Amino acid sequence: MTLTNLPTEPPHPHYLLAEDDSAFLKRPELRPVRFQLELLKPEMILEEQGIASTLVVFGGTSIVERSVAEERVAAARQTLAQDPTSTVNQRAVARAERILAKSHFYDAAREFSRIVSSSCQIGGRCDFAVVTGGGPGIMEAANRGAHDVGGKSIGLNITLPEEQFPNPYITPDLCFQFRYFAIRKMHFLMRARGLVVFPGGFGTLDELFEVLTLRQVGRMQPIPVILYGKAFWDELIDFQFLADEGTIRDEHLSLMTYAETPHEAWEQICKFYGLPDERRVHD
Repeated sequence: MTLTNLPTEPPHPHYLLAEDDSAFLKRPELRPVRFQLELLKPEMILEEQGIASTLVVFGGTSIVERSVAEERVAAARQTLAQDPTSTVNQRAVARAERILAKSHFYDAAREFSRIVSSSCQIGGRCDFAVVTGGGPGIMEAANRGAHDVGGKSIGLNITLPEEQFPNPYITPDLCFQFRYFAIRKMHFLMRARGLVVFPGGFGTLDELFEVLTLRQVGRMQPIPVILYGKAFWDELIDFQFLADEGTIRDEHLSLMTYAETPHEAWEQICKFYGLPDERRVHD
């Protein structure tokens, strides 16, 4: 065989280096290897990018900025006008109006991230880098706030049955995709020095209770856990009821605090760590 007649395709179906054989790497038996790869890849890149510590922001994907929420209300009302008796259309309007009423949380998450990023990414060091799930809604707002002030922020996206794309405000070199929720959750918390939780749904609650459970049993580092918007959280969950019923200890109620403004949330984090005054924001 002359050099010009060398085959361009592998002569046999398995004649590939294991690292180049995507079908092999996706086999069920290779799940432990994929776990390790999902753990190692972001860890190595975060270190290379100088991410010393992170601040996690959780919140609902449906809570969008006011202009978008207003457009959705208008569209829902237009649909209702075509069939005013439809209970489905009536429900759609009511839900859209409730999301509009919560659009201020988008602004708050964005402002909070601006404060943190401008206060902590100094002199090439990247402390308290904002990390989100990388999607829309509150996550977008938090990544956007860091982007506003030229700061780095991280997005930990997850593959889902429904199409999902990372929001455009994540630092490109810090945008990751995960297959496994468990490894993704580890990366949320491994460098975390705080958690701020805005209103959200099942995913937000899952992530909040994961952290509260780990803190309750002492399986992760002490961090401030701040629930943003006390009225929402009081309506949603009666934590005091759990203590009164004896299913958690009274002291477990102190695992979380509440904040009503971005400055208040950041001030609580500063006090928790005793950060110097130049890191704080004064009204």
